[in-house]
Amino acid sequence: MTAIEKNTLRTDLPEIKSGDSIRVIQKVKEGDKERLSPFEGLVIAVKHGKGPTATFTVRKVIGGIGVERIFPLHSPMISKVEVLRHSKVRRAKLYYIREKAAKETRKRMKSYLALAVPESVESEKEE
Repeated sequence: MTAIEKNTLRTDLPEIKSGDSIRVIQKVKEGDKERLSPFEGLVIAVKHGKGPTATFTVRKVIGGIGVERIFPLHSPMISKVEVLRHSKVRRAKLYYIREKAAKETRKRMKSYLALAVPESVESEKEE
């Protein structure tokens, strides 16, 4: 690692591990203005160690659709990282959460559809 890379490494970030629920506050440029945008979710992967190429993947579900973002750990565009909750996990990469969440969503949608369709419509379908 060169001296330039050492100068760009951030020391103000908390320890991030898989299974943590975190809030990443990122600077977003829109035209000539800059605003802070929070992204809150579950850390499903931390890659490339602690060096300048380190990244972490955060997943959250918005309106039944899973959204994942990959953040560079030492990016100057990250304003702040808050660890909301630590969870004990037994895997380094939690990619299985993608299928698990999708399965639960499908079950939930099936129960909603059963409640949403009135009985008179169901009886007409049978005839």
